[in-house]
Amino acid sequence: MLEQAGLEFEVRSPEFDEEEVKRAFEGDSEILARTLAAGKAASLAANSGDWVIGSDSTVTVDGVRYSKPGDRDEAATHLRSFSGRTMLLSSAVALARKGNVEWVHTETAKLHWRSLSEQFINAYLDQEWPEVSYCVGVFRMEGRGVTLFDRVEGSHFTILGMPLLPLLGALRDRGQMPS
Repeated sequence: MLEQAGLEFEVRSPEFDEEEVKRAFEGDSEILARTLAAGKAASLAANSGDWVIGSDSTVTVDGVRYSKPGDRDEAATHLRSFSGRTMLLSSAVALARKGNVEWVHTETAKLHWRSLSEQFINAYLDQEWPEVSYCVGVFRMEGRGVTLFDRVEGSHFTILGMPLLPLLGALRDRGQMPS
């Protein structure tokens, strides 16, 4: 997304233990997504004058928060749990510099899952595994994951994992992009 928007950037892994934060966190999934995005950005911005972008997403279905599947069997279990239900996907993005988080934005999309047969789930995972193992919702909207839904409400970019348009606005506000 960033490349397509014309941004020059470097990808680095954050020095941030998100699993520890998730285990200790109790509360709203939007706030968790914000906390994770901000923590990632701040961890890389600690010793840098560069702007650092951090992002993360959470998935909740019927009040249950899901993590990325550990293996294919767990992915199938997640898909069965999502079938015929509404998923809330919260994506957050943060900007930090010199260790300080200066801006955070969160958006939530509603994804209405169609009912999935066992045959479909197996065929889907045959085609999409292991790529979807990296996705908290076990789908890639830019791939076959689009076939999982009856309808979606929310920004396409939020569903892809980062509220891009608000981020671009924040970068323009900070003189990092032409306005």
